[in-house]
Amino acid sequence: MTNQIESTPVLVVGATGKQGGAVARALLARRQAVRALVRDPHSPGAQALKALGAELVRGDLQDTASLREACAGVRAVFSMPPLTLETVGTDAERVMGANLVRAAKEAGVPQFVHTSVSGAGDFQRNAPGWKEGRWDVHYWESKASIEALVRDAGFRSWTVLKPAFFMENFVRPSPLFAHGTGERLMTVLKPQTVLALIAVKDIGEAGAAALLAPEKFHRVELELAGERLTMTDIARILGEAWNVSPEAPDITPEEALAQGMPPAFVKNYQQLNEVGSPATPEQARSLGLPLTDFKTWAHSVAG
Repeated sequence: MTNQIESTPVLVVGATGKQGGAVARALLARRQAVRALVRDPHSPGAQALKALGAELVRGDLQDTASLREACAGVRAVFSMPPLTLETVGTDAERVMGANLVRAAKEAGVPQFVHTSVSGAGDFQRNAPGWKEGRWDVHYWESKASIEALVRDAGFRSWTVLKPAFFMENFVRPSPLFAHGTGERLMTVLKPQTVLALIAVKDIGEAGAAALLAPEKFHRVELELAGERLTMTDIARILGEAWNVSPEAPDITPEEALAQGMPPAFVKNYQQLNEVGSPATPEQARSLGLPLTDFKTWAHSVAG
């Protein structure tokens, strides 16, 4: 950790969320100035960041004027366009991503680090079921289009992080468990399906590393995973760490829908069963990034 405080801030988008929050905290821990883009500066999440030393700036990814103000005078942007169940299937994410790229470029920001999702782009386009339209093409193409904007914008340095399945998705309440809080895993992910997993903290570490070493991470498109495990192994590790018996899941899409799982989640899990994810730990390790294995993560959140 450096003893010198970097006074020129990094604009962190999504700073009150999982990924943006992890990046903001990792930067602040390294005594780097953070400007957090928030919609409500008085929210508990925003106030928690302020207490850690972040500068809060009110803004909205749909409001281009607020983005231009937020980007003024920053040395880098961490980009995380939000996606909710309400905006799935719309162009909201694509529009917000384009707004932020444009604002950063117009403000002369030299570095742009964007977080997307593992497999976006050619991996999914070449996957079984894509040409037949079995998967959510709009979702994947929205992700890929923002990645392309970042590559082509002309930033002095750019990086795309492509995180795998969040380990935090297993924290209850979770749609992966029966009725959200039960001990039985309830998902169409099959026992033999291999998940590429990443701890959100490690996304924060990767984002901070890229922001602190722009030349090293320039043009890096990082498929980010800490470990790859079958659902059977995941269930076993959770059972040992949490003293429960979650079992390995094996339910049909119809059963999952009947128990309240959102249709978008069902389709995503079916896709993971058949297509998987290209993320492996090797690329992150080659860049010297710290990674958390699933057993360590499970014990860290036990109780």
